[in-house]
Amino acid sequence: MIEFDAVGFGALNIDRLFNVNEIAKEDEESHIHNLKTYCGGSAANTIIGLARLRLQTGFIGKVGSDEEGKLLLNDFKREKVDTKEVAIAKDGRSGSVIGFVDGQGRRALYVDPGVNDSITLQRTTLEYCENTRLLHLSSFVGDQSFQSQKKLIKKIPKHVKVSFDPGMLYARRGLSALRPFIRRSFAVLPNKAELKLLTGEEYEIGADKLISEGVKIVGVKMGKRGCYVTNGKIKHKVVPFKVKVIDTTGAGDAWNAGFIYGLLTNRTLINCGRLGNLIASRCISRRGARTGLPQISDLQQQGELLE
Repeated sequence: MIEFDAVGFGALNIDRLFNVNEIAKEDEESHIHNLKTYCGGSAANTIIGLARLRLQTGFIGKVGSDEEGKLLLNDFKREKVDTKEVAIAKDGRSGSVIGFVDGQGRRALYVDPGVNDSITLQRTTLEYCENTRLLHLSSFVGDQSFQSQKKLIKKIPKHVKVSFDPGMLYARRGLSALRPFIRRSFAVLPNKAELKLLTGEEYEIGADKLISEGVKIVGVKMGKRGCYVTNGKIKHKVVPFKVKVIDTTGAGDAWNAGFIYGLLTNRTLINCGRLGNLIASRCISRRGARTGLPQISDLQQQGELLE
């Protein structure tokens, strides 16, 4: 019996975001306006986006038995995300990210993975994934959790679709290292720079290269240019929604949530791209990766996308 619409598997981090007058380069100085602390993690942000769109969600991850770990778990519980497969480590610290965001919403991030990089598969993990329609994967810094993801996707049944956002951390590993992920994925969701790093090609040819590896759908996030979506036959650039950019933290994760929501509710490929752009536009209009993620009730003016 299917219990979840989507389960995420990725890092869980406390994001400490410093608003600065500019992001300092080597040997430069900048000053901080303020500091905000948020719960984060790429796949986790996407899963919370889906939970707010009234899908049944769960998560596979790991936190420390510290205050940060409690914050991360409580945030999931508030959003009605199942946490049975989030392990709590007796030793070690929860993951964290220090981010610097300038007045144009540009950012620089530094990751302290903590216990995120020590995830091992349990028998219950496979059983958990057998009861979801889709498994969404995002990156880890270290190799142990990367290998755990790779083992899991070899074991999950075929009825479970996989969506994969490699992020820059995994894109740097190269196409050969990521082939087991890509060949098992129904949808691969990189941004333009990650796709170029993976394939050596610009977005249209690079997306075709992933399709030739067996991926059914590729969605390329292109920032202020919107997105590009393809299934090998349909190839379409989808224009963005114009909003004032406050903070781009989590924009790609928000886009993933809208796009995956479209896939799971049988929208057309182009409409999936529009939903991704819409949710991302709400995200970048507020500070933090999750603050602007909308509820379905917030999207009434975009009702044609939700039909």
